[in-house]
Amino acid sequence: MGAEALRDGRTSAQRLRDDILALVRDEGLRPGDRIPTEAELKERFGGSRPTIREALKLLEQDGIVDVEHGRGRFLTATGTLEVHRPITRFESITEMGGAFGYIYENRVISVSEEAPDRGLASILRLESGETAIRLERLRLHAGEPVIYCLAWVRRSAVPRRLYEVDWGGSLLDLLGSLGGRPRMSAARVRATMLPVEVVERHDLRDFGPALVIEETAFTQAGLPVIRAADYHKGSHFAFDFVRK
Repeated sequence: MGAEALRDGRTSAQRLRDDILALVRDEGLRPGDRIPTEAELKERFGGSRPTIREALKLLEQDGIVDVEHGRGRFLTATGTLEVHRPITRFESITEMGGAFGYIYENRVISVSEEAPDRGLASILRLESGETAIRLERLRLHAGEPVIYCLAWVRRSAVPRRLYEVDWGGSLLDLLGSLGGRPRMSAARVRATMLPVEVVERHDLRDFGPALVIEETAFTQAGLPVIRAADYHKGSHFAFDFVRK
């Protein structure tokens, strides 16, 4: 299947990760139990070895499995908890929406290159004279707006003219195609309403309370490339987390 995004927004590795989690629960594995090997997973689910290894790496990153070199992979206590939508998982809005069963229609409201204010320049570590791309979008499901997105992207991360870029897709994938895909983020979640000017400008009076995720996304080298505020319609989203 490869690593391309499937119709529900998940990649083949992400789907296999979820299949492995379902297997763990179906078989009643407990903390400390060994999970199936790569060969056993290939026999059961198919797929390529790179996809299987990527799925296992995702489980390791989520703290669900521990790797003991020479012995195998073992289930942690985290792996037995029923956390359906861990908010700590770093993924695109499209991927997250697929897990909720949403298939988005993306509407680009505006895109422009602008000089950042002092706060944004500090967050993105921009030098004097550097600019950022301001991107405003709506995500609709079944014709209903469910996410309002405002993102600022480091201009130097997109070495193309604005009109040459398809802004309707995943920003993570876009930056990945340009050689600088973000790998992690620092985020905060809070309950709020859409800003009044956004409601009035885009006729979003029925949007209601929102869960906004404000985050700064970083490349593997630690360079901040995106600052985003994604307002998720409160009636459509809920996120889980594990406290340790």
